[in-house]
Amino acid sequence: MTDNKTSIQPSTNGPYLAKELNNLKNSKGETFEPKPMVALCRCGQSSTKPFCDGTHVKVGFTGEKLEGRQPDKVDDYVGKDITIHDNRGVCSHRGYCTDNLPSVFRMKQEPWIDPEGASVEDIMRVIEMCPSGALSYTKDGVLHKELDKEPGVTISKDGPYEVVGGIELDDPDGNTPESKEHYTLCRCGASKNKPFCNGEHWYVEFKDEKN
Repeated sequence: MTDNKTSIQPSTNGPYLAKELNNLKNSKGETFEPKPMVALCRCGQSSTKPFCDGTHVKVGFTGEKLEGRQPDKVDDYVGKDITIHDNRGVCSHRGYCTDNLPSVFRMKQEPWIDPEGASVEDIMRVIEMCPSGALSYTKDGVLHKELDKEPGVTISKDGPYEVVGGIELDDPDGNTPESKEHYTLCRCGASKNKPFCNGEHWYVEFKDEKN
């Protein structure tokens, strides 16, 4: 489901400018009052998270991509009845796949995805949990990359902004999410693949006690 009025723009070395964002909530399920425009922190150091307080200027935040990042490309894992697509470059490492279906999404094994490791129904169900759009699948010749959700943004616990519902990412640098319907945006300031989360919040031990 899309909402043409709602958009998010990563400002140059500054916050995300969210327009007509009527559904913003934190990990506790608390919602914020809708406003025509809000500035969401993405340097990770604002004292008023999730909102920007200008700290990005003081800390010299940069929105540039960093060397050593995982390549932004899609790998295909072909099975008899389903093909799994995976883009490690935009994975937020939420762990839904490895936690819920370790017979298919196998940590520390190569290839790390086995499309024959579970039923097609279970694979579809778990892939649709993926918040970043890193995982998708093709079944019966049809690519399944988008979901049908109401537009909104959830502030994940000590993690990224989880965007759903086809909210437009209006990036002046031309970055586009793997799935235009659901994707995750870095808010710790440390991602190597900005504006997208790449799981770096785990390594820098990003904390947001309030949200």
